[in-house]
Amino acid sequence: MGIGRLAARRFSGCMTILMDLIQVAAVVGAALVGGVYTAFAVMVMPALRRSGDQAATTTMVAINRAAERGPFIVIFGAAAITALGVAVTSLRHNDMGDLALAGASLASTAITLGVNVPLNRRLDQEGAAFWPAYHRRWTAANTIRAVAAITAVGIAGHRFIGGGT
Repeated sequence: MGIGRLAARRFSGCMTILMDLIQVAAVVGAALVGGVYTAFAVMVMPALRRSGDQAATTTMVAINRAAERGPFIVIFGAAAITALGVAVTSLRHNDMGDLALAGASLASTAITLGVNVPLNRRLDQEGAAFWPAYHRRWTAANTIRAVAAITAVGIAGHRFIGGGT
């Protein structure tokens, strides 16, 4: 085997390992953000709803500020970037299973950026008077994004356990 073929084989092997790592990171990222969203759906938002509009608003605004400056934003960004990487490679390899996984994860990201973040900004600006509408809309969008992120993990699990595409 010539040097060129050997180098190409090694490069191909390294790329396969890199793509596997990106896929694992995308699935772990989707699991982490999906877990956070689920925790909000089943624990945080119901507790805030019971605490009164002003207390709920104050707490949620503080949570939102922390989320944008703390470790969560790193996890969120990494999950989105790696899901995008999986989407690109799935299109190159015509892998519909990976495309579905990436699509579900990226749908979660799109809902966050398109619905939840703008609602967070509005709550910060309008205060407790907006809380009842905010709670209703934000919780609905949060539930959908949680389902999307968890769906990505479910697709990966099905593919791993079933060994299929």
